[in-house]
Amino acid sequence: MNENYIKKLIKLVEESEIESLEISSWGKKVKITQKLSASANGQAGVPAYVQPMAAPPVAPAPVAAAPVAEVVPVVDDKLIPVISPMVGTFYAAPSPDADAYVSVNQKVSNGDVVCIVEAMKLMNEIEAEASGRIVKILVENGQPVEYGQTIFLIDPEA
Repeated sequence: MNENYIKKLIKLVEESEIESLEISSWGKKVKITQKLSASANGQAGVPAYVQPMAAPPVAPAPVAAAPVAEVVPVVDDKLIPVISPMVGTFYAAPSPDADAYVSVNQKVSNGDVVCIVEAMKLMNEIEAEASGRIVKILVENGQPVEYGQTIFLIDPEA
């Protein structure tokens, strides 16, 4: 897990009323906890902190570079990202022999299915959150995606 991803998780916990969040990825675990604010439990608020956890013992495996969620700087403030709501595998089409849901420069409407993210053998359809034109596809078919990773960029003015 990279540092920016962990910072995003800390911010998510601090902005919500959840007390803890535990994430495991690529054999590493992170647990983020916070004391709830005075309004939630009668005590003064304490910022969230990260508690590294020991990974379970795993049989040795060949060392390979783990995929890293691509941090995409948004060049244009008007572009709307389509973000993966879960960890899983990105699929551009409903089946291997079918056409992709969307392609670059294709117009989409709010609610159109733009891809599938497979998580735990469940195929989750991901929908566009805005109408516009697909400007960039940031993930390749079959590539793993992380929670919060930008998958597409949509230009709402096109």
